Amino acid sequence: MPFLGQDWRSPGWSWMKTDDGWKRCDFYCEYEQDDSCNLRMLNVDNPEFYAAEKLDVSAKKQRKEQFNNTTKSQNFYHEKWIYTQKESTRERHGYCTLGEAFNRLNFSSAIWDIRRFNYVVKLLQLIANSQLTSLSGSAQKNYFNILEKIVQKAIEDQYNPRLIRELLQDLSAALCILIREVGRCVLVGNINIWISRLESIYSWQQQLMNLQIKQHLDGGPTICDLPSQMQDNIMNRFTDVWDIINLSQVTPTLHVLSEDQFLWQKLCKYHFAEKMFCRHLSVSKTGHIDWKLKFFALQKYYPTREQYGDTLQFCQHCSILFWKDTGHPCTANNPASCQNPVSPQHFIDLFRF
Repeated sequence: MPFLGQDWRSPGWSWMKTDDGWKRCDFYCEYEQDDSCNLRMLNVDNPEFYAAEKLDVSAKKQRKEQFNNTTKSQNFYHEKWIYTQKESTRERHGYCTLGEAFNRLNFSSAIWDIRRFNYVVKLLQLIANSQLTSLSGSAQKNYFNILEKIVQKAIEDQYNPRLIRELLQDLSAALCILIREVGRCVLVGNINIWISRLESIYSWQQQLMNLQIKQHLDGGPTICDLPSQMQDNIMNRFTDVWDIINLSQVTPTLHVLSEDQFLWQKLCKYHFAEKMFCRHLSVSKTGHIDWKLKFFALQKYYPTREQYGDTLQFCQHCSILFWKDTGHPCTANNPASCQNPVSPQHFIDLFRF
């Protein structure tokens, strides 16, 4: 069983799970993508990686910094799980920060999984609102690299552009405050780099505003061709209120179905507790409860329930964060202690000191 941290008995090796058990990663490695879209492993500890000739220490350092600044590949090892320690002990020294967790967990690859896309976007939005200045320089670089990939996916695949626009709006507002009012005292790096990043965000916002959803011309049936009962069944399966509002603008039939009070009652009970209902009464002219008005009234005071296809998991016994499909070396061998989904807000709260 590998050690969960670094102590005087272990040099702090990284471990990966294989079919034969847990295998130690013997060297620090990186991955880059070549023109043929194949991943090529780079051993940056190998002196031949920087130059075939013999270089002194300063030349090697300059060459490595140049590589880190020009490449978009991440200069750290992506791990399947991390230990979220908050203090130094005799067995483990050092602690894990939000930036370190953001770097080591492979969020860059998670955005290509449709089950994890909304999860990563929501996490980036929460970081933009309150935790951007707490990230290290490498974590901030990683943040904007992932953000660029998210925008590209939204433009190419036209997947959930509304959520990306909200993320860019919050991020641009936060950067404007930091650049104009606070300035370089809290931002890592040259202030011109942050101005350039802000300009890139404005450019991405303009691209998303001009995004035209392509109409599918395959000639197959659409939701408008289905019977009204099936359309109502589909609409009752949505948990995002904005999906229902956008769907109601397609046809008059869908608009009528979206105004069903039973539908909004289900949304209220799904997102909010029943004890919140009595605090915000919304009565219609006929004297009945208007569940649609009640939902938007409750939304002003309470956060809505979040639902994701796949989330990070947290093992309470080992204090380890991991993706569900990768697992981790649990010392308790108790699956019940590992089945704890971590919401984006919970992920950030784990690293508050």
